[in-house]
Amino acid sequence: MFTSTKEHFITFEGIDGCGKSTQAKLLLEKLNEEGCKSILVREPGGTRISEAVREILLTKGMDELQNRTEALLMTASRAQLTDEVILPNLHKGNWVVADRYTDSTLAYQGGGRELNLDWLIKLNSFATNDLNPDMTVIVDIVPEEGQRRRASDNPDRIEKSGMDFQQNVRKMYLEIAKRFPDRIFVTDGHETIENIHRKIWNEIKRRYFL
Repeated sequence: MFTSTKEHFITFEGIDGCGKSTQAKLLLEKLNEEGCKSILVREPGGTRISEAVREILLTKGMDELQNRTEALLMTASRAQLTDEVILPNLHKGNWVVADRYTDSTLAYQGGGRELNLDWLIKLNSFATNDLNPDMTVIVDIVPEEGQRRRASDNPDRIEKSGMDFQQNVRKMYLEIAKRFPDRIFVTDGHETIENIHRKIWNEIKRRYFL
């Protein structure tokens, strides 16, 4: 069993269908097995208010929702989750694993909706009280694979934005990884679930336990 002298905030990112939610759950289970008390949160959502915002953001048919409105709602949901759940748990010494966080806004509203990246970074800082993840895992796949994996799903409003949108989101994720190389760990999402989990866990050990 490993022991850590400090709590850490780990986030998972990637285009729709990349498998990040599966990997976030596997990491949560592994951390708790190893004696690191951990919780899992998701975005948008995670609190009563944030879940209400999620309904607006993802409901099909909300076609009149403007890009700036979408960005503001995303970060409003994030602000509530940060204040109500993430920061209190970090202050208690718990690890927090997040299925999406600030980089989703940069990728989806920056890359996908073509909003100004520097403005979005400032908006994120305001929403999170300048809280940054200690480590971010980007599970990288091509949009065609993401679409194949989601073929039987009932796509939400953002998932229905199309292949070009997903391609732009992926491109921005890879640009973000170059911009923040010390924080972001990119892994190939086309590999098996087991191999991806092993690589992520090895990186966690390298950073925090060795």
